[in-house]
Amino acid sequence: MLRTDQYPMKVQVIRSRKQSPRFYVNIPLPLAAALELEAGEAVRWQLISRRELRLLRVPAPPAPRPARKRPRQ
Repeated sequence: MLRTDQYPMKVQVIRSRKQSPRFYVNIPLPLAAALELEAGEAVRWQLISRRELRLLRVPAPPAPRPARKRPRQ
């Protein structure tokens, strides 16, 4: 079932000298919890229309395999 809860947010901008402005959107904790987001998780935005964005999870790279120990000779 699709939830229709709404979480108002404000877009913030950081302006630094010699850099282009950067825009930030903070995700409210209840929304992050509902999405089961984790700190450091990679996501990307998909532009649906000028009024709608979709947040997509970026597939995580495969976990590294543990190194095998070589037998002593």
